[in-house]
Amino acid sequence: MAGPQDPHGRGQRAYLAGEAAEDQVVKHYEARGYSLAERRWRGAGGEIDLIFRSGAALVFVEVKHSKTRARAALRITEAQMRRIYASAGQYLDNEPAGQLTESRFDVALVDGAGQIEIIENAFGQG
Repeated sequence: MAGPQDPHGRGQRAYLAGEAAEDQVVKHYEARGYSLAERRWRGAGGEIDLIFRSGAALVFVEVKHSKTRARAALRITEAQMRRIYASAGQYLDNEPAGQLTESRFDVALVDGAGQIEIIENAFGQG
């Protein structure tokens, strides 16, 4: 049921659409041999949508969902990247190799039709 400030339930629909997009991305990575380590892990910098393992390596994934993949890509900000880096650094502190753990930052763009585009190493060098 929608609240008084959201009479059409847009917030709830957006949340559910985002959750469905994350589910699709999890299936995509798992089909390629990755295992899901964490979902919506919250660190000091903020939330990391998905964290996958491939052997000792980690992949931190930011999922963006919008009507088109281009619109989804536009929703990634510099500030958000910095927050994800900060949280990832905190996560790596608990890994056996610490900050030396092999890792990368991917962005998964999901459009309204459920098509997924993965951009590996999307944030470049940290």
